[in-house]
Amino acid sequence: MQIFKLIALLLNYPSDEDLAALTEAVRDEGAGSTRTLVARLDDEGRLGDEEVAAVAHFIDHLLATDPTQLRADYVQTFDMTPEHSLHLTHHIFGEEKTRGPALIDLGEIYRSYGLAHDPKELPDFLPLILEFVSGLEAEEGRVFLADMGKVLGVLATHLEQAGSPYASLIRIVEAHGSLARLAA
Repeated sequence: MQIFKLIALLLNYPSDEDLAALTEAVRDEGAGSTRTLVARLDDEGRLGDEEVAAVAHFIDHLLATDPTQLRADYVQTFDMTPEHSLHLTHHIFGEEKTRGPALIDLGEIYRSYGLAHDPKELPDFLPLILEFVSGLEAEEGRVFLADMGKVLGVLATHLEQAGSPYASLIRIVEAHGSLARLAA
């Protein structure tokens, strides 16, 4: 599920390296490149046409915006606004000590699948979760995301209310977890 790896990259802090890689990938696709790139990375055809268009639109936004402004927007959106936090357990537990066991459990799930993540990053960071999901079988990934569906919905709503372009990406992730819930 390469598409979740792409969304993880898009939800990370916009580093020069990531922006350069995106620019090169879009350029390598040629005409109609952004949408073609997204469709190609959706190797299992999980996204609908509107979702492919939304991800492509977001990439175009990233590549058309001054990197300094992108980074300022990212920090303002995710680091300065607690209700936009990409650390999903924060939306459930806040900073209470009951959050710790949930983080430990999530880290143990990663280790049981052989994923070694940067110990400086909390395991509930959404881009890290999406990296993990990208390595799972499709159905398993959807079920994993379904467990986070309610939090993703709240996060997407907060981002929509703020007019953030990141909201569309969160809605896509939420929708793919919700599909698993509907199928169960």
